[in-house]
Amino acid sequence: MSTEPHVLAVDDSLVDRAVISRLLRSSKYRVTTVDSGKRALEVLSLDRSVHMIITDYCMPEMSGYELLKRVKESAELRGIPVVIMSSENSPARIRRCLDEGAEEFLIKPVRPSDLSRLCSRLY
Repeated sequence: MSTEPHVLAVDDSLVDRAVISRLLRSSKYRVTTVDSGKRALEVLSLDRSVHMIITDYCMPEMSGYELLKRVKESAELRGIPVVIMSSENSPARIRRCLDEGAEEFLIKPVRPSDLSRLCSRLY
């Protein structure tokens, strides 16, 4: 069994998934990447080893905000910290996500300093 914290990274952009995955792996995290909120829920139903979810806000089918709500409404999942990322710096959107239970809201492009600050707070 791996001792590295396991992060589920959710983004419909292949490039953004690769960037966030590389940043997390360089910080010694085990990373699973998926391209949608729907796939994220599927992974979460099968794999109980996820320690944190980092998700894009704006995605087709299910937004990161909707994923956040689904996670926080679930008795089994609500303890998993959820971090939202977006390229839009919208104070209303940020406030809404934080009010719904997001651990953090990061503005893209996500920088290594964002992740180290976040990870030091969570672990």
